[in-house]
Amino acid sequence: MLAALFPASSVPDPFPRRQRLAVAVLLRRACLAGLVSLPGLLLSAPLLAATWIVGPAPPSMSLRDALAVAADGDTIALMAGEYNGQVGVIEQRRLTLRGIGERPVLRAGGRHAEGKGILVVRGGEVLIENVEFRSARVPDGNGAGIRLERGRLKVVRSAFYDNEIGLLTGNDPETELEIVDSEFGQAPQVTGGLHHLLYAGRIGRLTVTGSRFHEGYEGHLIKSRARQTRLFYNLIYDGWSGGASYEVDLPNGGEAWLVGNVIGQSPETQNRALVSFGAEGDPWPRSALYLAHNTLISPLGTPAWFLRTWSERLPANAPVVAVNNVLAGVGVLKPGTSGTMAGNGRTLGRWLRSPDTLDFSLPHDSRLRGTAVDVRQIEGQDLTPKAEFQLPVGTRPLSTPTRSSPGAFQQ
Repeated sequence: MLAALFPASSVPDPFPRRQRLAVAVLLRRACLAGLVSLPGLLLSAPLLAATWIVGPAPPSMSLRDALAVAADGDTIALMAGEYNGQVGVIEQRRLTLRGIGERPVLRAGGRHAEGKGILVVRGGEVLIENVEFRSARVPDGNGAGIRLERGRLKVVRSAFYDNEIGLLTGNDPETELEIVDSEFGQAPQVTGGLHHLLYAGRIGRLTVTGSRFHEGYEGHLIKSRARQTRLFYNLIYDGWSGGASYEVDLPNGGEAWLVGNVIGQSPETQNRALVSFGAEGDPWPRSALYLAHNTLISPLGTPAWFLRTWSERLPANAPVVAVNNVLAGVGVLKPGTSGTMAGNGRTLGRWLRSPDTLDFSLPHDSRLRGTAVDVRQIEGQDLTPKAEFQLPVGTRPLSTPTRSSPGAFQQ
């Protein structure tokens, strides 16, 4: 790889680092244009994709320098450490940004890219893996760990803490965001700030799997205006030190699948509803909610809304399905909500296996064991869980049990 020809340690100090970068870039462009050949190294196209090694401090290449010289298809490798004030914009059509070894931390340190956040993704297909984003702040109060403006972004095994908004998207209907095995937490405790942990605008699709959300404050843990929202096998539990409003807010409806999640409030919640669907109207042409095999938890002494839908603001006859959910705590599932409701079981939070250690499975002797209804064909959907959340983040696959139980866990 061309970047490997010019490691920082291989050039004498008097040779400026930016000049080394310029040489590497010119040589690479010459190779791509067929003007130069490096025998044995550049005989095939895949070898033209470079890996740019970035470190947290000089003399290593900075993240900004790497973003300036990386071409489509390249990888930027972040070495372990804390990157204070290193922010940037991704404009490549294809790029991978990957932390190597112990997860590197991008800490805003009072800086931001374009008044938007730590990283701005402007398009293309981008993979971000094993990177932590902390303390994004901007003058408008919506500084994001990542601001996705358009394109396709996949975030894997990453973390977002103490950001005004953990990850924020624009409103491009062709944009797709996928989050896998990642963690969002510790919203800034600013009264009136409405700092959401994850906020997807009117994009095409949001998919979140095997991820954890906790310690919100006034804002929501997950807010999605996407045409399709898919939440599978996540721990969306605010915790005793949280103070979020909705745990999941889907204000414009759309098609939403919530399967196999733990969704739980804090005693200090700002709103008694855990899942809200259609509150702001202005819906997508098709709206439908499929809420299956979730464990919904409220520690409140007063009744909670485990699910609140706003049917008068949604398209006529928008299907609402709530099946095989565990309702843990005092609350109501469906006041004013019509649709398919079956197999939902009630219990108290203290009757789950070990809530204090985040084990929200049913005890083996629970009366709810084996009482789930068949969800292989509900409104044309197979809502059978194929996995379950596993701490600290991630999932483990499920084999099909002889008799299924309601809730997010079968084992």
